[in-house]
Amino acid sequence: MLDLGIVIVNWNTRDLLRECLKSLEAGDASVQRRIIVVDNASDDGSVAMVRAEFPSIEVIANPTNGGFSQANNLGLKALGFGGAASDNLPRYALLLNPDTIVPPDGLRNMLDRMDADPRLGIAGPRLVMPDGKLDLACRRSFPTPEVSLWRMTGLSKLFPKSKLFGRYNMTYLDEHLETEVDCVVGAFMMVRREAIQQAGLLDETFWMYGEDIDWAFRIKQAGWKVLYYPRVTVLHVKRAASRQNPRTRLEFQRASLIFYRKHYAATTPRLLHLAVLLGLLLKGGRPLWNDLRRSM
Repeated sequence: MLDLGIVIVNWNTRDLLRECLKSLEAGDASVQRRIIVVDNASDDGSVAMVRAEFPSIEVIANPTNGGFSQANNLGLKALGFGGAASDNLPRYALLLNPDTIVPPDGLRNMLDRMDADPRLGIAGPRLVMPDGKLDLACRRSFPTPEVSLWRMTGLSKLFPKSKLFGRYNMTYLDEHLETEVDCVVGAFMMVRREAIQQAGLLDETFWMYGEDIDWAFRIKQAGWKVLYYPRVTVLHVKRAASRQNPRTRLEFQRASLIFYRKHYAATTPRLLHLAVLLGLLLKGGRPLWNDLRRSM
């Protein structure tokens, strides 16, 4: 049985993608894996590069950039997820960004940790950026209205070591401490086959951002655990693709609104509800106004 199906969504990050694929090729050969690159209509020669330099890797050339969720779902469906139950599915799926470098023993160690606990539905490693700092998104709590309020008011940055204000990125914890969390980040998100079969695929309402949190939310609702596993460290350049697209700033705030509306709006007290919407409006500005009006 295949251990791992890896889906890498790429948009105009050819050179970083090359290094990512090299790191996977240099990984532990005992991990039986299938790699699918889903290219979101890049114009930098990414598709040609993969086909020429990595002929064993599958490429799906998406004719349009339908967003991160849609592209990942294309890859997951190509692996067999989202359809009828099958014994041919990989034991795990891995969402992986093209701007990551995975250490040679990284995949094996992540698989071994998940195999050791059958209740783990999701696991992610310690992600560090090129300057050596922790990518704070690699371990998170769900953005409840209260947690979102601390972020919007800046209290989470002012008091990062506070268990109250620092909950979203769990900045009060040692980054080397293995911890059960609400969510890891879609830049490296390993998910158990059975968890995907229960929770379904990514919600394509999220164009970019928020889809990984929503997926973790649904998987935890189904009874699975989520683990931050810092014994594996992965390099993450971060925002290599998104910084090229001016749409991403709006989509970040829009994703926050979608997640809030989907999971919390119906049970949030009116005054706190309005405070959350006001905070999103201040962050997202006029382009977010039409979406916000539907949530009043």
